[in-house]
Amino acid sequence: MGALQKLFKHTFIYGLATVLPRMLSFILVPLYTQLLPDEKEYGEVSIVFTWILIFNVILAYGMETAFFRFYNQESDKRKVESTSTISILISTILFLLVALSFSDRLAHWADIGTEYIVYTIWILALDAFVIIPFARLRALQKPLVYTYIKLGNVAVNLGLNVFFLVVLPRLAGQDAPGGLWSRIYVEDFQIAYIFISNLVASGLTLLALLPAYFRISWHFDGELWRRMMRYAWPVLIAGMAYTVNEALDKILLDQLLPESIARGEVGIYSACYKLAVFMTLYATAFRLGVEPFFFSYAKERNAPETYALITQYFVIFGACILLGVIVFIDILKVFILRKPVYYEGLDIVPLIILANLCLGIYHNLSVWYKVTDRTRFGAYISVFGALLTLVLNMVLIPVISYRGSAIATLVAYAGMMVLSYMLGQKYYPIPYNLGKILSYLLVSVGFSLLSFYVFPGNFLIGSGLLFVFLAMVFYLERQQLKKVFFSSRKH
Repeated sequence: MGALQKLFKHTFIYGLATVLPRMLSFILVPLYTQLLPDEKEYGEVSIVFTWILIFNVILAYGMETAFFRFYNQESDKRKVESTSTISILISTILFLLVALSFSDRLAHWADIGTEYIVYTIWILALDAFVIIPFARLRALQKPLVYTYIKLGNVAVNLGLNVFFLVVLPRLAGQDAPGGLWSRIYVEDFQIAYIFISNLVASGLTLLALLPAYFRISWHFDGELWRRMMRYAWPVLIAGMAYTVNEALDKILLDQLLPESIARGEVGIYSACYKLAVFMTLYATAFRLGVEPFFFSYAKERNAPETYALITQYFVIFGACILLGVIVFIDILKVFILRKPVYYEGLDIVPLIILANLCLGIYHNLSVWYKVTDRTRFGAYISVFGALLTLVLNMVLIPVISYRGSAIATLVAYAGMMVLSYMLGQKYYPIPYNLGKILSYLLVSVGFSLLSFYVFPGNFLIGSGLLFVFLAMVFYLERQQLKKVFFSSRKH
């Protein structure tokens, strides 16, 4: 099987493992918007999950990427696995002890219930404990095992959310006083039930991966750890900067807008942001498949040409997703957002989808600093994007609320993409077909603007534009697509 075929196979399998957990949050949007009392409650849930996103990066501190690099580089792979596992284990236990000790103060500072903070701390710790076991499965190219465990997490989380928020209230309502269901059910406990569902799912995931802890040698190599940390710290900074780009907007909305409307605006923004999930899922799945491939293929003579082709097809498929979501946005809003109060934020969706496409392109372009051990440049670029995000949000939120956050996200990700390309061509030239890439992007964006602003709600014209774009892609790429997907038949 050719290199690209292998990549697409792994991307598809990892995609399932990534898409379905992310789809979980997408699927749960209509459940939350329908069953939570108002957009302010949904805003509170969104803010807590924003903090979870931030601390997930802190607790990983770049060790996952360092693990991939050194696992492929070192002859003693067990030593790499053992050292990285012990590092994460110790740091997570320290976090758990400190965070639980200060849970009341954290709750007061964040203006969030203490019980939600405690649930969040335990979720973060359980998720951190499985970082290296999951990374090991990817390094060993065991995507099916990885996927089964991820799907199990999704099934438990989704099932418990539905049970606690939909089934249990009905059972309690039909139960006799003092009955089992009426004793279990707690009224006005919806937000807590959401976090309990996540906590149980994370705990069972750790249980499934627990055998990995019994396979390691429990030998900590201090010299190896220092080398891994030198590689990891720029990844941590880049990850933090990325998280600022991804999550800071919701926190700043909560802080900069008047208290009377802040949580409601966060709720509307977060719900509409979820409509960009298709692009986010695609970009994330592709990144999971391509990152190990980048490292393993780096020594091949035709590596730069292969990297260029991968990026070209990432853009092509991403451009199709961008146009497809915009064309059918009026259908999606009914099924996902449910309540009309959320519809007022729909005009941010094209900006957010395009922003996430730019971010996905940036991740593909980032191959140059990863395979040349110049990860500090990833940190510099991400900090540049984070500063753009911070400044633009501070300036625009007081003026145009969450629309300013959407603009800031697009400008930041586009800026990171352009900067990475420019630096990459200096340090590790890759022959990207810029003419073709820009043509697909411009046509997709142009058709999206026509569908969203000129012919809103006109599915006939929108579908026609989508068909024309797909036909153009097929016509121009048919020969290359045959080579990529059907070359194995010749062997």
